[in-house]
Amino acid sequence: MTLPGVLLVCALHRKMAVSVLSWRTAVFCRSLKGISSSKAVIPVHSLLQTASYNPKPLRLNLRDPYIPDKNSEKTPEWQRTARYDGKLFGRYGSASGIEPASLWPSHEQLDRVVAEENEWHPPIEVMLKNIKAKQREETEKCLAKEKLIAANMAKMPKMIADWRREKRESKLKLKEERSRREMLLAEAKARFGFAVDPRSPKFLQMVAEIEKEEKKKRKIMKRRVREEQRGATAPVTPPAASS
Repeated sequence: MTLPGVLLVCALHRKMAVSVLSWRTAVFCRSLKGISSSKAVIPVHSLLQTASYNPKPLRLNLRDPYIPDKNSEKTPEWQRTARYDGKLFGRYGSASGIEPASLWPSHEQLDRVVAEENEWHPPIEVMLKNIKAKQREETEKCLAKEKLIAANMAKMPKMIADWRREKRESKLKLKEERSRREMLLAEAKARFGFAVDPRSPKFLQMVAEIEKEEKKKRKIMKRRVREEQRGATAPVTPPAASS
């Protein structure tokens, strides 16, 4: 803390102590006045308790002040700092033997104080500029959010239709799988003469054979379709004329 700040804090503390002392003195005088007028009996411990709050006056030894020797090894480190020098000068003044010029902050300290002041208490122009920039940023974020919501709402009908189509397809696929499972179980019962566990090797082997036959049938059907298409697109040759 700089020297003006130290002096200001000391003055504020002294002013607060004087005001508190004046208030307590006034309360004590009113209490004594009430005792003398009404001749009431008040316990002694209340008076002692009230009187014990009176602070002792600060007595400064200005004739022989304590000035620590910075060259001595017995002097603690906190008494060798510039902050303690400021306290000594604020307490004893010129009797402390400290030059006031040495208490003035250096250029680096002043730059640091100015930087902290600008950071925590910037000028009104900078504050208004920051407020406008923040409002502009919030407005841009709000517009971007509204734009995204509008784009998603425009896609909503297609998304709902796709979801319903996928749901129908999944239901249809599940129904087909259930029907195929029932058909395979019925086929296994008809082939083996008893109900077969779907996890048994017999059932799995039967399913593999059925799938192989179905694959063969599909291949034959595709070949037949290609041949029919090829025959439909082939040019028709007219019959030769008889002589």
